[in-house]
Amino acid sequence: MGPSVQQLLIILLIVVLLFGAKKIPELAKGLGSGIKNFKKAVKEDEETTENVEKVEAKETKSEATATTISSDEKKSV
Repeated sequence: MGPSVQQLLIILLIVVLLFGAKKIPELAKGLGSGIKNFKKAVKEDEETTENVEKVEAKETKSEATATTISSDEKKSV
């Protein structure tokens, strides 16, 4: 059960009294900008993690290939 309309109006009135009507758009803009930057950072972190996983997978595959080649060389010697 969320807050009622009356409660929301009281909260809005308190915010207007504390910050003034001119500051509210600036606060909203700052909040939106912060959320946008946060989402961008999360997306970049996910991309970085994916790239690291791909590189590690390639390295593991290369090591496995190198081990197989080493085993084949030992057999031929």
